[in-house]
Amino acid sequence: MNSGLSDLFIRRPVMTVLVMVSILLFGLIGYRQLAISDLPNVDFPTILVSANLPGASADTMASTVATVLEKQFATIAGLDSMNSVSSSGSTRITLQFSLDRDIDAAAQDVQTAISLAARRLPDAMPSPPSFRKTNPAADPIIYVALSSPTLPLSTLDRYGQIMSERLSMVNGVAQVTLRGTQKYAVRIQLDPRAMEGFDLDADQVARAVSSQNANKPMGRLIGPDRILTLEANGELEEAAPYREVVVAVREGRPIRLSEVARVTDSVEDDQSGAWFFTTDSRAQTIILAVEKQPGMNTIEVADAVRDLLPEMATSLPASISLAVLRDASVAIRASVADIQFTLLLTLGLVVLVIFLFIRNLRATVIPSLSLPMSVIGTFAVMAALGYSLNNMSLMALTLAVGFVVDDSIVVLENIVRHLEMGKSRVQAALDGAREVGFTIISMTLSLVAIFIPLLFLTGLMGRLFREFSVTIAAAVLVSGLISLTLVPMLCSRYLGEHALAGRGRLYRATEGAYQWLVDRYSQSLLFVLRHRVSTMAFSLAILVATGVLFKVVPKGFIPAEDRDFIMVSTQTEQGIAWTALVERMMALGGIVQEHPAVDRFMVHASTSGMMMVVLKPRAERELSADEVIRDLRPQLNNVPGIRAMLVNPLPVNVGGRRSRSLYQLTLQSVDTPALYAAAGQLERAMRDNPELTDVSSDLEMANPELRLDIDRDRALLLGVSPERIQDALYSAYGQREVSTIFGANDQYSVLLEYLPEFRSDAGALDRLHLRSDTGRLVPLAAVASVHEGLGPLSVNHSGQLPSVTLSFNVRQGVALGEALADLQAEVDTTLPAGVQASFQGNARQFQDAQASMGWLLVLAIVVIYIVLGILYESYIHPLTILTALPFAGFGALVTLLLFNTELSIYAFVGIIMLIGLVKKNGIMMIDFAIIARAEGKDAHAAIHQACVIRFRPIMMTTVAALMAAVPIALGHGAGGESRQPLGLAVVGGLLFSQSLTLYVTPVF
Repeated sequence: MNSGLSDLFIRRPVMTVLVMVSILLFGLIGYRQLAISDLPNVDFPTILVSANLPGASADTMASTVATVLEKQFATIAGLDSMNSVSSSGSTRITLQFSLDRDIDAAAQDVQTAISLAARRLPDAMPSPPSFRKTNPAADPIIYVALSSPTLPLSTLDRYGQIMSERLSMVNGVAQVTLRGTQKYAVRIQLDPRAMEGFDLDADQVARAVSSQNANKPMGRLIGPDRILTLEANGELEEAAPYREVVVAVREGRPIRLSEVARVTDSVEDDQSGAWFFTTDSRAQTIILAVEKQPGMNTIEVADAVRDLLPEMATSLPASISLAVLRDASVAIRASVADIQFTLLLTLGLVVLVIFLFIRNLRATVIPSLSLPMSVIGTFAVMAALGYSLNNMSLMALTLAVGFVVDDSIVVLENIVRHLEMGKSRVQAALDGAREVGFTIISMTLSLVAIFIPLLFLTGLMGRLFREFSVTIAAAVLVSGLISLTLVPMLCSRYLGEHALAGRGRLYRATEGAYQWLVDRYSQSLLFVLRHRVSTMAFSLAILVATGVLFKVVPKGFIPAEDRDFIMVSTQTEQGIAWTALVERMMALGGIVQEHPAVDRFMVHASTSGMMMVVLKPRAERELSADEVIRDLRPQLNNVPGIRAMLVNPLPVNVGGRRSRSLYQLTLQSVDTPALYAAAGQLERAMRDNPELTDVSSDLEMANPELRLDIDRDRALLLGVSPERIQDALYSAYGQREVSTIFGANDQYSVLLEYLPEFRSDAGALDRLHLRSDTGRLVPLAAVASVHEGLGPLSVNHSGQLPSVTLSFNVRQGVALGEALADLQAEVDTTLPAGVQASFQGNARQFQDAQASMGWLLVLAIVVIYIVLGILYESYIHPLTILTALPFAGFGALVTLLLFNTELSIYAFVGIIMLIGLVKKNGIMMIDFAIIARAEGKDAHAAIHQACVIRFRPIMMTTVAALMAAVPIALGHGAGGESRQPLGLAVVGGLLFSQSLTLYVTPVF
């Protein structure tokens, strides 16, 4: 083939140098612009809507708040899923939109929907529903713990608020949220006995407090010379002045608030808190969780936050201590550094392979230059596309090193062959480049085409692997350009005039062994060519075995990584008091604190408890994160009255859902009793399933309740309406907000409730009196009867239907695919017809990925066939080239089985890559066989000659690709366990296919 491109660059070396310098320059500029993160940017368009009505039951929140909002949200375009959780006093609705939906436009639609629903929401809500944009696939990058042994928690919270505002201004920070918040509030706790003595009710007290705390504009006095602004001390800012508020006048004497209530400086939510543990200390804390903006450099943002902390500490009181609970950039830094080292190691190994085959230092340097050139040139493409340096893109570059050099090796080897014919350097470069020009184009385009199917992956997996695919494709295209431009030009200037002249002792010592190997291959190939039928039968058997293995090999998802932390979620008896929950969480904390692998951790307790446990660096502990979980699980579950679910979180929360465990199964039905009954039955079956662990349900129907049956006739006679009864109950037990304090930097609540001793049990209701229409106080017992019962702790909806979500983990050693298949069989036999079940979150993403694997593999083969058919203008040659594919797949799957490794998403991508790698051998054979046929040789002689001539470049390219994959297959270093399946698949596939395709492809 006449390669005009190579001719041009061979004859114009200055132009060649300047083009290469340009590639280097733009690549280095692009490298400096690349952000560093753990994974490609995966931004779920998700909005979290929050609504609060203190004191309302879960049923009330679901019917009066969640349902009203859901009906409006259901009309928003692009809404993929809608899930709500209604518990005592709060409703949380998660709206997840399609990945192509603009989050800002969606937020506007959500605001409009809230406004339309507002008139149907309860009037008693202290504030309208709020919403915020969030990304459930992205965790905060750094957690900061703020604690003090002397300052009140409300004061500590104020400093935390100030710090969060300052940290939010750091470039790259999206938002800073507070955990365990203890925001200041004035708490008015009424004494019902004292109020009864003064003929008062809670509503009167609330009105009096509200009227005495005023902060309104009063105008100005405008004189001829100056203007006076009117100000008054109408606002009360702390508990002490509230005690002096006059709430009534009896017999001419003012009754002050302190006579009927205890007024204290308190916090808004006294049923929530966070604690920071080290190996030898514990303190209640405020946690600042810092989230980065999408696409920003995680390491740079984390460093900027860390650099600011010492400066902020100097402005805090001396008693306040700052500590970094967890810095996600540490694991990212280690993982990226490890894969960068792997990249450099791979470069060295590939160069060594080239040298061992060519055994000439000058000839080794020429193709070796294509390695850094291709990698650096790829940086420019990555920067232009807005990609980042992350585990996926760096893994792509590492693997690319093994085959971007292939094109240069093929060109160099062919030019050396022409030099050995006695040609001049320039002529050998011209002839050699022309001869393999079409081969290079075929290998480059077909290898790029192999990644096209990965671009068809939709949803999250498409986002995750698009960067991987495009990065490899860019590296291959750059390497193809370099092999046809720089390599021939350098060969024409710097290779020896006669390749055999002046060869060193290494070459002379090894050439005999190499020729012996070539001769043995030539003889064995002749033998195989004489037994075509047996070879074809063997190939067919391998093809069938590959299909069987694909069904048999255990299926996995995204391998877990040891990122130096684990999460612990808990479940207690329903209706547990907060103090009892804290007691149990402290017991768990004491166990975790004593574990030798633990460095520090956080405990958070509100309606439920959770822990974030930060482990010591991997080099400082014997156990991996999964082994720590296996060690701690039985110890934590020995604590009475609480269950602990431990997980090693996936590198990315691909399902966009949060739960106690990694995987979820959601049940839905319009028949709520049938739904709840089926959920309980299925949960029991899942707990008995030996493949599953940490099974829990969000159906909590045993929450103790006091139910009031209002005697409406009696209430009417006494002049008390049902609405007034509910208002009185809310004022007494609902933590009612009766006023607002407007501070300099924030707003604080004034809360009304009964004293703790009058709201601790059912007998407290005997003290509640209601104001009738005639002004008399009527005991609650006169108009309502009270009895105990059980009700829901939370009410869940999914897509507006009542739902129950069962969360679970898969036991170590059990394949996810096997566990889900068995669970699906259990679902099919357990659930009644009216109850639907579907996997959600990570489990659903796994099923979607598994469903697409087969057609992606077929599509990859079809794309390769089409590209090769177009290039060769033949229907047959592409089939001949692709005969190596079953051997590659067989080798990859057998290797995964031998190493007890699941066929995860990463391993499957490795198999896709194998299609592109092994077909290179066939291309090199077929191209030279076509040339030999054109020279008049028969098919048998032509393919034999082509295989012998191309034996060295085939071996070089295969071993180079192996050297690129071996470091990944070893699985060492930070995050190495997640990359290992891909490396094993590539190494196993290459070894097996290389051993056989040298014989099978020529037969076909």
